[in-house]
This record gives sequence, structure tokens and C-alpha cells, in this order.
Amino acid sequence: MYEGKFPHKRYKHTLAFLQKHITKDQSLLDLGVENPFTKIMIKAGYTVENTKGEDLDEDFSSVENSDAPVVTAFEIFEHLIAPYNVLKNIKADKLVASIPMRLWFAPAYRSKTDPWDRHYHEFEDWQFNWLLEKAGWEIKDSAKWTNPTKKIGVRPLLRYFTNRYYIVYAERKK
Repeated sequence: MYEGKFPHKRYKHTLAFLQKHITKDQSLLDLGVENPFTKIMIKAGYTVENTKGEDLDEDFSSVENSDAPVVTAFEIFEHLIAPYNVLKNIKADKLVASIPMRLWFAPAYRSKTDPWDRHYHEFEDWQFNWLLEKAGWEIKDSAKWTNPTKKIGVRPLLRYFTNRYYIVYAERKK
């Protein structure tokens, strides 16, 4: 999945943001199959249940049948054609979600070998905010961070200054 490049910085920022807003006594439904970050959340003391790999564009049963008070979605919505639908069907009252931001100097990510590992959307922050608001969520906090690489070139240089990740804590509108 990461081809030898574990995203330490992203995981560090994501865990700190999660811990800022969600207490360990609240169980989590994490959208997406179990992954390295699932293990990090469990090690940090969270109770985590993952979805089973179903197509979240068409099958909402995991979010509809979960009693978890919190849903997490870390780099998931960019893979969906219609993320609005699953966001609208979440029963939980709290959401912590992150996305890779659209970079004006790079094309959207597309794996040539894994059809599930492709980005249909790469959002700007305002687009993601709008999506969440339309789906019935109120954003309470957000953060952004860069993702520099240790390569030479114009695009690697731009990654030092251009935010790559965006994370939000939102609550269901009453």
C-alpha cells in the first residue's frame, strides 16, 4: 500500500487531532478496511471497528448498523464517486475525517495496479466543508499540514509550502 513509505507525519498529526476531540471511552467506526492507522488508534487506547471493504458508494449497511458514537474517515472520501450519500447515512453524531487536498501543480492520484486506490475527488478545503455541511454536518475544528518530500525539483519544493492534508472534526446538525 505505501511501497515502503510509511506516512509518519500524517499519522502523527491525525492521531493528535483525534485525541484532541475524541475521548477513548467513545468507540469508533473507521470507514475503510483495517490498515496501519487502525493499529495506531488501537494502541492509543481506542476501540475501533472497520468497515469490511464494501463499496461505500452503494452499500451503507456498515454505517447504518453501527452503534459507534464516532465515525472516522481518514483519506477515504476522495476514493468515492458520491461521498455525500455515505455522509448523509452516518448515524453517529461525531465525525473526524481527513482528505488529501488538491494540488494545483500535480495530477490526481491514480494507482495503475489497484482500481480501489484511485482518487475520484481531490478537494479544496472549501469544497470538503461544503460537502459536509450539505450532508448535515457542522464543522467544529479543522487543521491543515504540508507533506514535503526528500526529492529535488519544483514540485517537491512546492510541497514544503503547500498544504497537502486537511482534517476536520464535525458534529451532526441537530
